[in-house]
Amino acid sequence: MDNNWKRKFTILWTGQFISLISSSAVNFAIIIWLSLKTGSTEVLAFSAIAALLPQALIGPFAGVYIDRWNRKRTMIFADGFVAVCTLCMSLSFYFGYESLLLIYVMLGLRSVGSAFHMPAMQASIPLLAPQSELLRIAGINQIIQSVSGIAGPALGAFAIGMLSIGNVLLLDILGALFAIISLLFIHIPNPKPEEKASGFSHIWNDMRTAFREISFNKGLSFLFLYSIIGLFCIMPVAVLFPLLTINHFKGDKFEISVIEIIWGVGMLIGGGLLGIWKTKINKVIIINLMHIVIGLTFAWSGWLSYNHFTFFVVLTAIGGISASLYNASFTTIIQEEIKSNMLGRVFSLYYSFSVLPSIIGLLFTGIIADFIGINRTFIILGLLIIVTGICSFLTPALMNLQKNKN
Repeated sequence: MDNNWKRKFTILWTGQFISLISSSAVNFAIIIWLSLKTGSTEVLAFSAIAALLPQALIGPFAGVYIDRWNRKRTMIFADGFVAVCTLCMSLSFYFGYESLLLIYVMLGLRSVGSAFHMPAMQASIPLLAPQSELLRIAGINQIIQSVSGIAGPALGAFAIGMLSIGNVLLLDILGALFAIISLLFIHIPNPKPEEKASGFSHIWNDMRTAFREISFNKGLSFLFLYSIIGLFCIMPVAVLFPLLTINHFKGDKFEISVIEIIWGVGMLIGGGLLGIWKTKINKVIIINLMHIVIGLTFAWSGWLSYNHFTFFVVLTAIGGISASLYNASFTTIIQEEIKSNMLGRVFSLYYSFSVLPSIIGLLFTGIIADFIGINRTFIILGLLIIVTGICSFLTPALMNLQKNKN
């Protein structure tokens, strides 16, 4: 292990931090633009599907190539692809072509880049840092994501108020360039590649190998299952946050920004706890408990009356803390349980497995919200997440997953 791993992470995190802030700003500006322009649950749901579906479909194939290719070059290519696609979209808006279809296409193309970038990034971390530091690094990653989640929406709200949507998109290009430049200054080792042919049958076999790696580990299989069920319930709620703020709490751009920023503050606190405090608590217990806490915050938010926006802000902060602890613990377990030369495939499979059920949930978001109301949607899905957490505690194979690592 390279003794200069801290310096490498500092350079890597700097570029990723700037990139995440710009992406967060652009994503939030798009949400505001769609929310205020249409006020439609279906439009927000379809935009989320457009941002998820390409990643879900090509993710397993992307994972195979991530484990074969140079991971540093893969991340550079992915960032560059996103920048070029975003530039094309920005130019289209600049010349007066603004449409929902264009927004969906842009989100879909960005998703293709993410299908390669995110798994490559997560698969590279165990190659750069000691295993004993993985949870703390995951916590610091959550800090970076949460700070971008705080600064990004503020920047996005300001930008969309001052600039056209086409000009706002240029922020994402700037962020991608910073990320690419930071990667040029570090060396990311690659696990020894397996000598394999490139035909479809061999690619399919690589995917099956990754699937077997998960399925043969019973505890890991249950971890994936419960996480996917949780995301199936979480994604529709996440899409409805702006509309709950506008329709129920009578908010506007400012209140939407507050909720988005407070979620980021919560994630910052959660990441800070893991980054500073080297916990000995079993990471499976953290994940299961966070399922319950997140479910409680969603259900309680749905029960609030329209004049309790302040309490909604508090619940959102608690949800952000819980999500940060959950994400960091989950990522670390995968990095510890899976061999480094298979991490790209396994992370890609997880992203695909989790996204596809989320898309199914999102397809019915508009129908459910219109039929039973946004508030009741929060309550019902929150209760289902709580049940998922309770079932996780009652699954012996899952509870035994990390016993020898704590």
